[in-house]
Amino acid sequence: MKLALMLPVKPDLQWALASQLGVKYAVTKAAPELSGLADPSDFAALKTVRDRFAEAGFSLYALEGDEFDMSRIKLGLPGRDGDLEKYRKMLSNMGRLGLKLLCLNFMAGVGWFRSRNDLKERGGALTSGFDLNEIDNKVPLRITEEQLWKNFEYFLKAVLPAAEEAGVKLGLHPDDPPVSPLLGYSRILTSADAYRKVLKSSDSPSLGITFCQATFRAMGEDVFELIREFGKRIFFLHFRDVSGTREKFRETFHDNGPTDMAKLLRMTEKYAPDCLIRPDHTPTMAGESNEKFGYTMQGNLFAVGYIKGIMDALELPLS
Repeated sequence: MKLALMLPVKPDLQWALASQLGVKYAVTKAAPELSGLADPSDFAALKTVRDRFAEAGFSLYALEGDEFDMSRIKLGLPGRDGDLEKYRKMLSNMGRLGLKLLCLNFMAGVGWFRSRNDLKERGGALTSGFDLNEIDNKVPLRITEEQLWKNFEYFLKAVLPAAEEAGVKLGLHPDDPPVSPLLGYSRILTSADAYRKVLKSSDSPSLGITFCQATFRAMGEDVFELIREFGKRIFFLHFRDVSGTREKFRETFHDNGPTDMAKLLRMTEKYAPDCLIRPDHTPTMAGESNEKFGYTMQGNLFAVGYIKGIMDALELPLS
């Protein structure tokens, strides 16, 4: 397995800390509003991003999230074919520049969502949570699950050949939270059965899973059995934990949630040994701003040490 951190697209203190931790691989979001450059369908822009990471000693392994506005693709709106052509160019550029993985989602209208970001964790650290009863979810439905499935199938048909040609893997992230509908938008990737449907639809070597273990746990799934079942089609592991159910859950520190995280890493190494792993959704700790809850650095410092400690104790290799 390879250990990475999600780092901002522009160099900052987090880059320095990641380097000091011995992290070799980087994941970033290179959307124009973050990079100040064109989106990654522009070769020169993506090369600039890749080269910045290389100069700092990182291998930019993956892009994560919507790298440009995906609403027309996800909602099936006029103009999506032009957007899909841009997506194919992005995949081609990734392949040319040596980026191996794109972590994508198909959450239409609303991305990953929490109802709270001020829940007290150990020692007063702040974490996030979701409670269906805390939101007004009785709003008109803007797209049905059937329509969303059709749009997703259209998307895969359009981009998978380009991903295969570029040698780029697509790691499909589950809907977070895994409830449907959410604020007027249907969700389709809310169960292991949904993933079975996706994987059955294509045996493409470029189509696989971002195994966000905590989201699958919130679904009520047995995450260990899923690792065994999905095996090498797990391209990316988001290492985090939650307590609760899909309707009501809260983030935890990596070492005090309900999941046996050592077992999680041991089984991942056994069944998906080539996957990338990164910590995710860490609590906001003392001295940090909670503005970007889930993506502050001190929690990641703890998480990287925790992952390395488990790997060393279990004698599991990190490449």
